[in-house]
Amino acid sequence: MLTKNFIEFLYEAAHIQRWNDHIRPGGFTELDKQAHKMMILYVLARHEEDDHGAKLNWRVLIEGGIFEFLHRNVLTDIKPPVFHELVRVHGKELNSWVYQELKRRIPEIDAGFMENMETFFDNPNYFPKEKKLLRAAHYLATQWEFNIIYHFNQGIFGIEETRQAIESEIEDHFDLAGVQKLALKGKSSKFIDLVGQLRFQKRWAQSPRVPETSVMGHVLLVAIMGYFCAVKLGACDERVVNDFLCGLFHDLPEVLTRDIISPVKRSVEGLDALIKRIEERQVAEKILPLLPYGWHQDILYFTQNEFADKVIVDGKEVECSFEDLNGKYNQNGFKAVDGKMLKGCDNLAAFVEAWLSRRYGITSKHLEDAEQSMREHYYEHSIVGGIDFGSIYRAFPENK
Repeated sequence: MLTKNFIEFLYEAAHIQRWNDHIRPGGFTELDKQAHKMMILYVLARHEEDDHGAKLNWRVLIEGGIFEFLHRNVLTDIKPPVFHELVRVHGKELNSWVYQELKRRIPEIDAGFMENMETFFDNPNYFPKEKKLLRAAHYLATQWEFNIIYHFNQGIFGIEETRQAIESEIEDHFDLAGVQKLALKGKSSKFIDLVGQLRFQKRWAQSPRVPETSVMGHVLLVAIMGYFCAVKLGACDERVVNDFLCGLFHDLPEVLTRDIISPVKRSVEGLDALIKRIEERQVAEKILPLLPYGWHQDILYFTQNEFADKVIVDGKEVECSFEDLNGKYNQNGFKAVDGKMLKGCDNLAAFVEAWLSRRYGITSKHLEDAEQSMREHYYEHSIVGGIDFGSIYRAFPENK
């Protein structure tokens, strides 16, 4: 399912501008909003487990987020009041059209994936708690954006009505532990604010590029690619979830250090390792204190040594071969992560960023060199972490 058509479709979300009838700063694309939403979802779900003892299906949470992202990507930038009325009055017909459009635009889309997506949207009794958490994360991400643009738009007709509508939706989810915690404007809220800054950190800042993507949008694309690769590998549920979350959080330290491009890291011997140590120290000093202590190991697991194939055995992190990862450790309880495969997804995302811009006619020496070097590397080392990345690269024609 990780094909050229599908990958290009994912990147269309970087073109969809949010709040485009309001005065707004940059960093308000649908791709960024969906990425922020999934980070907020992690916070809400963990609080719901810790404070209310909820037994959540994390695979459903992640798949639901992907379903909603694809759904919104098809419908583009319909104004929220119109969108919600369409869903309320013509929800079944609208969903049916979305499914058909996805099948038309991505002919190779997996039938089982589409079946699960249809069940998610059309069956109101399908995992209601998980759906509620996704809705709450959606409105909280929207409110985060609105709180920024509100100051630019005070006095504009309809702005107070929009504010009240968002607050009303969030109030409807106030029974969730995480929503209550965020309302206190304490450390959980500060964590959401901090990760939100990844929206404004542009990738390839030294080069003109179309579409512009942020570190925030990049991590969601890596996470989604990682999900589909894990499913292709036949990964157990826990491994699928961990691959998604590791993809989602793998660049979290960059909110403190900014996006340092690979050529800079490689320019001086030992610089990459030094940057890693700085990132680790800053994560410990500035990010972990914003989260409950019980979450610290998970965040460290997803942000340190993130591109290694690894598991947890007897409470300790252990690197392992892909054969063991995909064999004896491919069961819930080992917290398996396909780090090498995720590195392949990370590189693929960077390649597509360069390829798309050059295809649109916006290029630079940086983009040209990156596209060529990654293409050559994955022609030579086609299989990484059990995934044939070389065949994916070959599907993207060379830009002349």
